[in-house]
Amino acid sequence: MNSQEIKTSTHTIAFYNLENLFDIHSDATIHDNDFLPGSQKRWTKKRYEQKIFKLGQVISKIGFEDTQRPPAIVGLAEIENKNVIQDLIQSKDLEPYDYDLVHYDSKDERGIDVALIYDKTVFTVEDSKTYTVYLEDHIGEQDYTRDILLVSGMFNSERLHLIINHWPSRREGVLESNPKRVKAAEKVVEIIDNIKENYSNPKILVMGDFNDNPSDESIKFLSEKAELYNPMETLLSYSRGSVNHNFKWNLFDQILFSTNFFETEKNKIKFDEANIFDEKFLTQYKGKFKGQPFRTYVGKKYKGGYSDHFPVYVQLNITKS
Repeated sequence: MNSQEIKTSTHTIAFYNLENLFDIHSDATIHDNDFLPGSQKRWTKKRYEQKIFKLGQVISKIGFEDTQRPPAIVGLAEIENKNVIQDLIQSKDLEPYDYDLVHYDSKDERGIDVALIYDKTVFTVEDSKTYTVYLEDHIGEQDYTRDILLVSGMFNSERLHLIINHWPSRREGVLESNPKRVKAAEKVVEIIDNIKENYSNPKILVMGDFNDNPSDESIKFLSEKAELYNPMETLLSYSRGSVNHNFKWNLFDQILFSTNFFETEKNKIKFDEANIFDEKFLTQYKGKFKGQPFRTYVGKKYKGGYSDHFPVYVQLNITKS
């Protein structure tokens, strides 16, 4: 046996749709009227602070059993602005860790964006930018959706490229809205092609709420064209997913990555496992929705839960000798 001790460190990378994390202040540039103290939803300071506390609690627990610390990186969706992320990383359960954030305002009609939080002791941001998915509505005018966020930086001694997404919803119907998600997939492929032109054998993670399942056209197109592996394909079942609609599970929240995460050399980041963080405390504990995500609102009715999505995550190992 080699006298040198082999050490393996494990890190978690997660994605979480926070279900409309709005502050209580009116912003004339976006549609935030539902999330104001005077609205039908009665979104108050107390409710906001409770949600911030609860979301911080969830994030702090993702992958903790294996790593003994919160995730190194978390992609976020459905956040209103930089202030709410700042409040989140300063919440009771995250404040002890050294988190920072990357966020840009997008022109999404609902006023929600994607963002990234990261542990500065593990990941150093070198560059970040956003990309607009150009869509048109039925009369040929631009239809705004969430921008795609690219963040590149050093994770230990390797460069990672992280692409965070929140693709167009299915609100107008699955088939009717499908071309919009395919357009978003095409934009991500374009971003990845650009990364590959500038870096040799780049390590890329693509995460998000794609509003499509692993078997749907947009995700299949993305994984095939960009040569990505999707570890989430085997996680969706009739009894498990990240979001539940009409008592049917979907796995809209996914993390895909380039196949070089399977390389096994020393000091290289490699894929270990993927999972849905669907611990019991995050679920409805009784009634007809038992087992589904315990959400903040159902329609305009306040429930006081966490989010209508479960987080998803991957764990990565670095072996050093």
